[in-house]
Formats: sequence, C-alpha cells, structure tokens
Amino acid sequence: MNQTGNPVDTAPTTSSPTAPTGPTGAQPLPAQAVPRPRVRTAAELAEEPPTYDESTPMARAVAQQLLVRQSVPQGSPLPRPDHTRVMVVANQKGGVGKTTTAVNMAAALAQHGLRVLVLDLDPQGNASTALAVEHGRGTLSTYDVLVDGVALADVIQPHPELANLFVAPATIDLAGAEIELVSVVARENRLRRALTAHPLVNGQGDDQTDERYDYVLIDCPPSLGLLTLNALVAGAEMLIPIQAEYYALEGLGQLLETVEMVRTHLNQDLEVSTILITMYDSRTNLAAGVAAEVRGHFSGQVLKTTIPRSVRVSEAPSYGQSVMTYDPGSPGALSYLEAARELARRGAGAGTHQEGSR
Repeated sequence: MNQTGNPVDTAPTTSSPTAPTGPTGAQPLPAQAVPRPRVRTAAELAEEPPTYDESTPMARAVAQQLLVRQSVPQGSPLPRPDHTRVMVVANQKGGVGKTTTAVNMAAALAQHGLRVLVLDLDPQGNASTALAVEHGRGTLSTYDVLVDGVALADVIQPHPELANLFVAPATIDLAGAEIELVSVVARENRLRRALTAHPLVNGQGDDQTDERYDYVLIDCPPSLGLLTLNALVAGAEMLIPIQAEYYALEGLGQLLETVEMVRTHLNQDLEVSTILITMYDSRTNLAAGVAAEVRGHFSGQVLKTTIPRSVRVSEAPSYGQSVMTYDPGSPGALSYLEAARELARRGAGAGTHQEGSR
C-alpha cells in the first residue's frame, strides 16, 4: 500500500521489444536477420583428408577397408615385368588360403592387363574348379605333363571370362603321380623342363607387346612331396600365404627349412619373395600379434596388404568363380586387388630370369 492507503499492483511488468523506427511518419524498420552458417558442398567435403577413429578394433577394421577402397582406382593398368615371373604358391599347412590366393591373385593381375598362367598341381583340383575350366577324368592335365611328358601348351585352357588368364588344370589322376614318378630319372625336374620348353614362358626383351606370360602361378598341394618339390625346382620365387594364427608360424619354419635344402641342392635361384597374411581379423589381438611377429622376421617380404576373413571369398568357388568376378566390391576382392598391385609394383623390372640364370 502507498501512503494514501491505496493498494499497489506488485505484478511484474514485462516490456515488449519495440521495433526500431525510422524517421517521423515512416514505417518501422525490420528486425535484423540472424546470419546462418554456410553449408559446405559434397565436393568441398570430399577434398578434405579423411579422419578415422582408431580407438576400437571395429573402427580399425572399417578404416582399413576404407583405405583399400580409396587407394584402388578400378581399371588402372599394372606394370609389366621384364620377364616371366614363375611363382610357387606353397605352404605345407592346409587351410591357409593357398588355392584362394593363387586364384584371386591371378584373376586380379589378369583383370589389369597382365597375361597370367595358373598351374594346378593339387590333385583336389580346387583351382581348376574356381577358374571354371574342365578337369574331369580324361582331360589333359598337369598329370600328363609330369608323367607322360605331354607338352604344356597342349594342356593349357583359356579362362571362359578373363581374356588374359590361362589354366593348366589338375585331375584326380595327379594323386598317383608321386608313386608313378618314383622310378623316373630326374623326376624333380619334370615341371621345370616343361616350363622351359613352352614358347610363352621365360620371354625377355624390350618388346612389351609380345604374347609371353607375365606371371606363372603354381598352386601346390598341402604337403612337401614330389609335386611340391617339382614346383620348387621349377620356380624362381615363392609366394607363401600364412594364416594369422599361431600354428601358421610353426608351419612356416618347416617350409623355410625345405626351401633352403632345395636352394642348396636343386635350385639356387629360388627365393621367398612374397609373404601374404590371410584370414586376418583386425578385431583380435591374436591376429595383430601374429602379423607383427611375421613382419618382424620377414619385413622385406611381407606385403602391407592383409586379406580379411570374408564370406564372399568362400562363396565364390561354389559358383565356379574367383571373388574378383563374383563380388568385385567385397572387402576380400578389394584386398586381393591391392595385394596384386603391390606384387606387380615390386616385381616391375626386377627379378631373375629363370632360364638365363641356369
């Protein structure tokens, strides 16, 4: 109440904002607009370097796949070696991805303009199945080359889809080849002589448009018997797939002992040029530990690319395909493609000419 006794209204008063006014008699000026942040375009975002969260195993796995996808421009040609590189894909431990590696590396190289020959020395014939070539009983195969001395050129079949890919298939008859070759003189040199006699192998020169094979990949059985020995004598390089598990390390040591014996007594040019880590799961510490140990002992030979576990890679052979044609955008296909690029770049203009060095 005030001094006169009248009640005073104590309710709070609110002042309404008044729009700024112009000169006398003019309309009120509009309120000043709040500036909005500029929206960047997709092109501007694409130019920025990508950032990855590597704080969790799954984030590291996703980051690895993104890096693979970004570093592989589809359709880019691969450098051609100055001679035919004869590579033995071998590991006496089963289930490490020998055939899968041979098939998909060959397909990746062929897709990018290189001429590739796959020799299937495994009696199971899985490489022949994956590359969709005939390998039933009665088909001329690597068995006929090793046992009967048939010319390698008469055995080779072209791949039905990839123009630069060729296959010397294996049949079940190859399972008895080791017994049949026991009494043959110089039985460990049978494949070597067949390769040397082929007109498209061991080509060398400045002419990069010739028809010679750029790569010969020999898929070996999971053993160190006479078939694998023939491959080791015939080849100049070894590509060893190794599974990212502990037992694979023990098998690698045994294989290297055999390689050293072959180098000492039968093929002094043989060298372990490439090791590829397969079935890699970046979410586990075990895989990372095995990979680190392999890289620590063979830093110069281990490819930077690792092949992840992939359902698509396992599904592809059931359709008579490699994963490169079955699902080219899958993580397994992209990883094999990147591994093939790395292999081709390492071998461009390097290596030992097989025939000339002997």
